[in-house]
Amino acid sequence: MSTYPIAVNALTEPHLEPIRFGFGRGLLAAGEADERVVALCADLTESTQMHLFANRFPERYVGVGIAEQNLVTVAAGMAHAGKIPFASSYAAFSPGRNWEQIKTTAALNDQPVVVVGSHAGINVGYDGATHQMLEDISIMRVMPNMRVIAPGDSLEAERATLAIAASPAPSYLRLARDKTPIFSTPDAPFEIGKAYVLAEGRDLTLIATGTMTYHALVAADLLSGRGVSVEVIHVPTIKPLDDATILTSVRKTGRAVTLEEGQVAGGLGGAICELTAGAHPVPVLRLGMQDRYGESGGPTELLEKFRLTGALVAQDVDRMLQAATP
Repeated sequence: MSTYPIAVNALTEPHLEPIRFGFGRGLLAAGEADERVVALCADLTESTQMHLFANRFPERYVGVGIAEQNLVTVAAGMAHAGKIPFASSYAAFSPGRNWEQIKTTAALNDQPVVVVGSHAGINVGYDGATHQMLEDISIMRVMPNMRVIAPGDSLEAERATLAIAASPAPSYLRLARDKTPIFSTPDAPFEIGKAYVLAEGRDLTLIATGTMTYHALVAADLLSGRGVSVEVIHVPTIKPLDDATILTSVRKTGRAVTLEEGQVAGGLGGAICELTAGAHPVPVLRLGMQDRYGESGGPTELLEKFRLTGALVAQDVDRMLQAATP
């Protein structure tokens, strides 16, 4: 059995909270612990939950208006002056609109700017394809010096924010908008660059990140009822990837499925394919957005349409296993 603590009744009666709420609490706590922590926002403090910090530390908060390119450029200057800046907006705009500024002013100069991309993924819902940032993991993962972190729930987002503040480096923190299930516990571990085995198995490795880890747990539970033993790995840090934990698992099971609320091309799915192709080739099924944009609709509707619920993931895993059976 895995030693990672899973919340009681997480699969049957989960507590729901937006992941971004955990970021707001974590940033406030980081600011209380270290006066070097500063915050910048593109006119979206309540949406990104940065208002908690801004209200407590108005002298350490900068509102740049709707100007995401300025947002990260000012943050990079503050980082060069010795601060630890968290710069938040919607992921569709940051890094969606200001990738070049992030690259040139923060990553290239190795400045500890934390780009906080909120409202990432299809859970943005009715705002539609323009606001459903699905390419952010891909475009940030290819940037040298940049860490990419996608917490699985609000409690982990709080821990991740504190960890980033305590270990300053160029970082991208991916947050979801809608309420999502909490599967971890307050004492669950979080370390930048570490993946976690949530359930042990022998038939297949199911590797998930962000909001999709909960659905991976549901899928594994459903498959266990059909006699399929699934190992579930939660990958909150997509870069740097925890090669050792992932390779240990796929060497045992011989096949992998990746699950993410974003484009599989270049995202977590791409990262796992790159790793396994070079170190231990195995069949990999990538579940997520398949080279297409999102749509307007309720978050649950969209998860079902794009086959990202636990039940539908279980069906796709079953098909993969059946196809591999002689």
